[in-house]
Amino acid sequence: MPTFTLIHFQFLCWAALWTVGLSAIAFVGGGIVGFGVALARISSTRWVRILATAYIQVVQGTPLLILLFLFYFGIAIVGFKEVPAIFAAGLGLTIYSSGFLAEIWRGCIESVPKTQWEAAECLSLSSWQRLTRVILPQAMRIATAPTVGFLVQIVKNTSLASVVGFVELSQAGKLVNNSIFEPFTIFMVVAAIYFVLCYPLSTWSRSLERKLNVGRR
Repeated sequence: MPTFTLIHFQFLCWAALWTVGLSAIAFVGGGIVGFGVALARISSTRWVRILATAYIQVVQGTPLLILLFLFYFGIAIVGFKEVPAIFAAGLGLTIYSSGFLAEIWRGCIESVPKTQWEAAECLSLSSWQRLTRVILPQAMRIATAPTVGFLVQIVKNTSLASVVGFVELSQAGKLVNNSIFEPFTIFMVVAAIYFVLCYPLSTWSRSLERKLNVGRR
């Protein structure tokens, strides 16, 4: 009877690296798109704010699983016969992350006291200078803890990427289980690896929240 061996564990560890890589793609890509959407949400132009709000509502109101299916099969429909799983998974997670990061960062930007905006305006700074030199440095301090906290959710949500054929940690666990039929042992190991990936981030998020002490100042 086959048993769980070091080779199986190494396979899971390699899959964990793919999970980390996909998380990085989703976080960086989602951060770039999300920052643009967050700026659009606070724009002085009404139609820009409306479009940004609609984008966030659509993304947040659509399950990640559906987004992955839409990108994987939708790209194939428009003419690309073979869509790499990592491309579809990365794109789906990027869009998903951008919708949530945009709203987190929008809230952090708007939480900067109005007096800071007014003081920057009194210094005759342009809109861009007010934003980059006065508002964003303070908003970044507020946003650090929730952003790191959301990164934990991204890592865990990569488990859904298996639906488009991407072999990340949870899918690797399924493949190993199909070969040796020891689900309890295998998924305990998978859970332990997820814990090793996520717990430091959760601890860091709580530490940043205590260190910055944003809510009490």
